[in-house]
Amino acid sequence: MSLDELRTEITALDRELLTLLNRRLELVGQVRDHKDAAGERWIDAEREAELLQALAAANQGPLSERALTAIFTAVLDVMKQEVAAERGARVPDAAAPAAAPVRRIAVIGTGLVGTSVSLAARRAGVATAGFDTDASRLSDASALTGLRGATSLADAVQGAELVVVAVPVGTAADVVREALAVAGSEAIVTDVASTKRALAVVEDPRFVPGHPVAGGATGGPRRATADLFDGATWFLSPTSATDAACLATTEQFVASLGARTVRIDADAHDRLLALTSHLPHALANLLMLQVAEAAADDDAPLEHAGASLREMTRVAGANAPVWADIFLDNSDEIAAQLARLREALGDLERSLRDGDRAWVEASIAAAAEARGRMDAFAYRTEAEQLNRIRVRVPDRPGVLARITQLLGTAGINIEDFELRHVSPEYGGVLVILVAGADSAALARSLLRREGFAAA
Repeated sequence: MSLDELRTEITALDRELLTLLNRRLELVGQVRDHKDAAGERWIDAEREAELLQALAAANQGPLSERALTAIFTAVLDVMKQEVAAERGARVPDAAAPAAAPVRRIAVIGTGLVGTSVSLAARRAGVATAGFDTDASRLSDASALTGLRGATSLADAVQGAELVVVAVPVGTAADVVREALAVAGSEAIVTDVASTKRALAVVEDPRFVPGHPVAGGATGGPRRATADLFDGATWFLSPTSATDAACLATTEQFVASLGARTVRIDADAHDRLLALTSHLPHALANLLMLQVAEAAADDDAPLEHAGASLREMTRVAGANAPVWADIFLDNSDEIAAQLARLREALGDLERSLRDGDRAWVEASIAAAAEARGRMDAFAYRTEAEQLNRIRVRVPDRPGVLARITQLLGTAGINIEDFELRHVSPEYGGVLVILVAGADSAALARSLLRREGFAAA
């Protein structure tokens, strides 16, 4: 055959293949309709695996089995994506943030949290002025968010209906007082400091102490995002002097940023955060320092560190100036938690020295039960419905994208995941959290079909 004849036949085959693919898509859509009507899961991983095996057995070449599997796997995935897109998303979109109750705010302090407040406020249609003693940081925040860079705190709060003080814990109380002194008589002042007792003594009806549980190990305006507070908890600790209307307006404003407010007394807030946030940071630092001390003359503890050490020390060394302020401002509550931990460590040490297996096993089981309850709150799913899938992943580009695409196409929601790097030679271990036994079984089947070891 001539070159033109070959090209003509290939074009004819491509058109025939296109017709067949469109017809196949129509049939897959009808299958989906039947299964939806029957309330059945429409992705059948076992049947797909059998189909690929049957096609491989019927293949007479010259197409290799590897190529055949790659082509038909892609066809299966694309068909599912097309049908899913046509039928619409199964999971409803998250509720849009509430409307903002104010039109103009001021942000004092343009680090990560302050700049993110500005971005989220702009998303809600609120104009922002900002001030920071660091001129370069203010300039970055202004360029990123469009806020009006003010020349002073007094200039920033001029005409603002609400002022957000987003400065480090150590200076928060003084800056709040200054903002209250120069803001308009109707302006509300709130803050984002991680501890609240030092601010509870500021008695002004316009002041509503607050703390969004959001942020990161490192800060700065360049890391800010408009969605930082979406779904986040935002504690409010009104004082005895706080005006009820100011509190209500602040709650509405926080909701417009995407967060959910929780009212909590300042003492209870600092006690809670000492246990759930400050103590973990302190322990991560201490554990990392102990490992570093052991590695002073031999790098083995660092070179051969296991995944558990990396996970437990993930927050070690986070923003030293910020966390030094937090530790010192909440020192008594953190010290109290350390004392309780010291007692628990003593019990563990005694049980180990005595060989008390029953105590050790019971403590591990109790910890597992508590972790399950914590996960149930975090994912709003009963603990027994949460399934962890362990997948070995090679160290090469595109692997994670393939896994998420595979599960997403099948309508399987990944509640959470952890990637544990082992070595460049081994790759890593991806731990996927999926709700529901059926979804977990399907996920394992799909992953195994792709050649992944999914346990």
